[in-house]
Amino acid sequence: MYFTDRGIEELADRRGEEEVTIEWLSDRLREFVDLNPEFEIPVERLATWLARLDDDEDEE
Repeated sequence: MYFTDRGIEELADRRGEEEVTIEWLSDRLREFVDLNPEFEIPVERLATWLARLDDDEDEE
C-alpha cells in the first residue's frame, strides 16, 4: 500500500456519497496549489492525466 492510499481511502470514506463537478474539482486543485506551491507539478500531472483519460478510447 502506498502512503497516498490512506488519503484516497479517507476521501472515499468521508465524501464517497457526494457528487461534484469538474469545475468544483478544478477550483479545489487550484486552491490546493495556491496553498502548497511545491505540489504544482504533481497536481498539474494529475489534472492532465484526468483530462486525457478517455483519449485512448477515442483513438479506437
